Amino acid sequence: MDTFEDHCRNGDGAPQAAAPHRQLTQFFAPLALQATAQAFSHPLVAMVASRGHGGPLNLAGLAQSGTVMFFLGIFAVYYMTTGMVFAKTREGYQTFWRVCLWTGMGIILLQALLCIPAPAHLLFGRMIGLPPSIEIPARITLLTAVPLQLLFFLRIPYQVALYNGRATGLASLATLGRILLTALLSAVFCVAGWIGPIWAVVCLSGPVLLEVLISIRFSRPFRRRLPPAVAKPPGAGEIFFFNLPLAIGGIFLVLSVLILSAFIARAPEPERILPVFFLAVSLANPVAYAATRIQAVVLAFPPPGYTERMTLRFALAAGAVLGLLPLLFILPGLKPLYYVTLQKLNPADLGLVTVTAASLAAFPFAVALRAHSEGMAAWQKKPMAVLVGHGLYMTGVVSSGFLALLLNVPGYLIGAISLTLANLISAGIIRAVLKRVQQRNLPVGQTTTAVAQMR
Repeated sequence: MDTFEDHCRNGDGAPQAAAPHRQLTQFFAPLALQATAQAFSHPLVAMVASRGHGGPLNLAGLAQSGTVMFFLGIFAVYYMTTGMVFAKTREGYQTFWRVCLWTGMGIILLQALLCIPAPAHLLFGRMIGLPPSIEIPARITLLTAVPLQLLFFLRIPYQVALYNGRATGLASLATLGRILLTALLSAVFCVAGWIGPIWAVVCLSGPVLLEVLISIRFSRPFRRRLPPAVAKPPGAGEIFFFNLPLAIGGIFLVLSVLILSAFIARAPEPERILPVFFLAVSLANPVAYAATRIQAVVLAFPPPGYTERMTLRFALAAGAVLGLLPLLFILPGLKPLYYVTLQKLNPADLGLVTVTAASLAAFPFAVALRAHSEGMAAWQKKPMAVLVGHGLYMTGVVSSGFLALLLNVPGYLIGAISLTLANLISAGIIRAVLKRVQQRNLPVGQTTTAVAQMR
């Protein structure tokens, strides 16, 4: 029987061991499953928070502190990309591990400072405008979640080692274990009476700790086999400043969602349209997030072994398939069961939610195209191209939303149109920047060669 290390060694097959499309699918499918599963963590603990004293107000506070945590931890999201670029050698990995640790320490220090009563009131009460009934649980959960934030940063290097080793099945297995434990603990906590916002954070943190420990164990063979650096390894500053524009661009993406909500709220019948849109987009968002993993596919299967055209074709196919999955919920049998019975949508709005869901089918496809462009930019070590693309993404959301309002486009279509166009604009801009950089560098190489030949 093969040992665990043998299984890991065999899992990192050479490109010629299988057809290219099959290898890409085997790498991407666990990542898509992992990304989709991660979207279910917070809904699972919602019942723990909402059953405490204060009811749904606790859940609102938990959601607000979660939003703040995401903003503070945006570095963690893009360190996965950075690690796939710089942590491929023994020295590069060690430096990357230290950068993740010290960045995480700095972030949790800032998070703890925001939990002091005066800064917390300024943030939650004044800036966000929360009433005291929601502000208090938001501050408490933000403080309780300090260890959870650190765990997210500690997990990154080990997940990166699995990604670089093309062992995405093991990486997703660790995440699925976390989700299953979260579901189990949520039920146990409710039965035992361990309810409220603090217990909800505990319910989230314990499974993440398990995920970190499993990731450490699974990644050990891959970390041991990292080759020594043959050139000067990257420094901590190089790694940090490579990640910085990616993180800033990620903030643009988050802000654009808030801006989009403002446009929909200004369209006719916002009380009716906003719930319809967010119910439909709640199914599209997980598969769109799964489509962002195309970036990891590009970095794990770079040229010359896998050409840009090969991974682009795969990205387009994966985006199309992911875009079709949420449409299953508008089939005649499932539509009333999900939207009316489970989500309590007014049956009169089933027609609107059908049109909205159908219009969002192109959204994951556009995200996959953008993710492929981002992967190519990261592989070429051009993070500023991604930042420019993300900046134009937000510009695309604003301009398309404003134009849609002027043309009296229904609110339930404004979101789908804006999200799809913004992703396509971002993908196109990133590719245009990369092409311009290549064209700018090409004449230099030809001139140098020509001069050498003349000599």
